[in-house]
Amino acid sequence: MKSSKFKIIRKLLNGFLFIPIMALAQSYNIGHTNMAFFDEARNRSISTEIYYPADETGENVELANGGFPVIVFGHGFLMAYEAYANFWTELVPKGYIMAFPTTEMSLSPAHEELGADIRFVADEVLNLNNNESTIFYNSIHAKIALMGHSMGGGASLLASENNANISTVINFAAAETSPSAIMAAANVNVPALIFSGEEDCVAPEIENQIPMYEAINSDCKTLIKVKNGGHCYFADNNFACNLGETFCGNDFVITREEQHETTFAFLNLWLDYTLYDNEDALVEFNETILTSDLVNYEQVCASLNTYENIYNDTIAIYPNPVKNELTIKIPGEACNGKYTVSNLYGQIVQQNKTINCKTSINVSALAKGVYVLTYSNDLKQQTTTFLK
Repeated sequence: MKSSKFKIIRKLLNGFLFIPIMALAQSYNIGHTNMAFFDEARNRSISTEIYYPADETGENVELANGGFPVIVFGHGFLMAYEAYANFWTELVPKGYIMAFPTTEMSLSPAHEELGADIRFVADEVLNLNNNESTIFYNSIHAKIALMGHSMGGGASLLASENNANISTVINFAAAETSPSAIMAAANVNVPALIFSGEEDCVAPEIENQIPMYEAINSDCKTLIKVKNGGHCYFADNNFACNLGETFCGNDFVITREEQHETTFAFLNLWLDYTLYDNEDALVEFNETILTSDLVNYEQVCASLNTYENIYNDTIAIYPNPVKNELTIKIPGEACNGKYTVSNLYGQIVQQNKTINCKTSINVSALAKGVYVLTYSNDLKQQTTTFLK
């Protein structure tokens, strides 16, 4: 009996934990160009640096064959776009076009204008797909992410407010803006991923990223708090940002390289889910959150419930992955039976009788890992898995 159950577990795990991620299958070289987009409504020209997947590295080289989603990135206070080379060197080879508006670099930047620039550039880059005179003609996938760091992170929320053209908003150590990014977050309805550094003294998470996360009106949002992470360490070395952080007197335990590595471990999976429609990446994203010792997190994500029936077309469980309470939904009217929860060695770690068609069980005491839930009554037995 134990051997048979173990075979079932192995079969389920083959489909559950080791699914290849589509966007990581191809590696591209990096092309670069500069474009200026003119917003007639504001009588404003927006100079933009664009990095894109190419067959060869260089300036204005041909775009690689394919359809690539777009990421528009807002910079921090007095931080030139070059400070974010870590992002384009990480993401462009994986199949993303990255655009960096270079406006609002003064000592008194207009946050509202930067947010409007991010939003406008996103639409304009997408329109390049229909422009035969550019290298982007017929090569842009209609999926857009808005990103930003520090001031640009707050501006990314301004740009995302009531914006139905984007697929996700992501920011890093986002700072409150004027007008308020926290207030704008209440009108952000797309999937959102917010990163904070727990030792950030420039834009502390308690005053900035946490209220932004709480205000976002999305049915799938995640706040990832990088342990011992700083404000400037999301970017490459930058004098202006480093100077601001110097006055805090913090000595970070984490290195810049470690903060980059931790950030990209989650960011790549989130982008693969939101921009490449790879739902398996969302499962891996949450598995990584649950098992990582490098971050703390908060999350609300109804999309995870799409996995409640992924392995069994009858019994349903959610949320999956689960942290504390697991709900079991039993089809039909005859719900009297019992359930058992087993680990990967076939050992029963929890069991009880069921009398309702919808039952919640507390799994908070279980160690992190994969478990098998078996429900049985006089008529049938059903088995599914969940990740704690």
